[in-house]
Amino acid sequence: MHKREATRGIARAIALGSLILTGFAQTAGAAVPTVTVGVIVGATGPVSSIGIPVKNTIALLPRMVAGAQLRYVILDDGGDPGVAVKAMRELSEQDHADILIGSTSVPTCVAVATVALETQTPEIGIAPFPTNAYTFFTPQPPELMLAGLIADMKAKGVTTLAYLGFSDSLGDHNYQATVKLASAAGIRVIADERYDRTDTTVTAQVLKIMSRHPDAVFVSAAGTPAALPQLELARRDYRGHVYFLHGAINAEFLRVGGNALNGITASAGPFAIVDHLTDDNPVRSQALRFREAYDAKYGPGSAGTFAAYAWDAGVLLAAALPTALAKASPGTVAFRVALRDALEQLHDVVGADGVYNMSASNHNGLDARARVLVTVRAGAFVPLQP
Repeated sequence: MHKREATRGIARAIALGSLILTGFAQTAGAAVPTVTVGVIVGATGPVSSIGIPVKNTIALLPRMVAGAQLRYVILDDGGDPGVAVKAMRELSEQDHADILIGSTSVPTCVAVATVALETQTPEIGIAPFPTNAYTFFTPQPPELMLAGLIADMKAKGVTTLAYLGFSDSLGDHNYQATVKLASAAGIRVIADERYDRTDTTVTAQVLKIMSRHPDAVFVSAAGTPAALPQLELARRDYRGHVYFLHGAINAEFLRVGGNALNGITASAGPFAIVDHLTDDNPVRSQALRFREAYDAKYGPGSAGTFAAYAWDAGVLLAAALPTALAKASPGTVAFRVALRDALEQLHDVVGADGVYNMSASNHNGLDARARVLVTVRAGAFVPLQP
């Protein structure tokens, strides 16, 4: 038996023993129902700067909601879609997961979504991806965040734009959205360059872009790999505007990019600038509550945007559970369907990074209140001044 399998077997035995002891302790009344929450994260590999804070946040999510205890089972997909699918099947077939939180990249979320639909298991992804009847996600949709960037470009007189993004489904989706929104604003996209998440250089792509002399460059990437193009652009003394999406909003991006990031423009959720939010901002109190909990466990200043997305997944789950528990018992298809239906009916649920209003046709539910524009100054994200 492999070490990982043996360790997992021991963990299952311990979990089973805990449930047995819990059952003995409840002889005076009915057993407490248990909701199994599967969690898939890319805690290793190229998306680890996203997956690790998501994994950390699971420890902060509620263990008891509406009279039911929540059991979390966490697996690491390493950012690999194939591994993510295997993890999802394991959670479904062995752990009988009632819901999934994860995964933490667009390709892995897309891969897992097929199994979520097949098994009728609700999935709350920590990446924006095309949803189906059983999939939801907490980060802002790229179109919502791109609209803010395009508006800023237009205000600054940008007429030509170069696109530099991942060579995957995220890059394809965001390129198409960029062309559509930029064209409507009178901005021409004059270059489309791509790179892999694991690449260590983008020199060739940047040289091609600079030969076109664009007014601005849009780097459509996430996590620490998003810093690579800006490091190269700065090295080549590019003087135009450089834009990023919210997938780059984390401490590791700032660390890797260093001083080269000063002056860039990025879209972000309000949590990124929580200390600058006014008292009447609807997410301020929830954002501060989350930050206090995360920093208390992992150290001052450690809470970040991706951890906030995971926190919001927990907020949505807690809001939907009472309705689902009133209709069916955990561990059944009927419960998973009821939980999906309850998620679709959530309105005005305030998270740490936005206000969610779900529907059958909108499995994200965020609006412009979940978008701010930021820049980098002295190694920190700060509001972009008009």
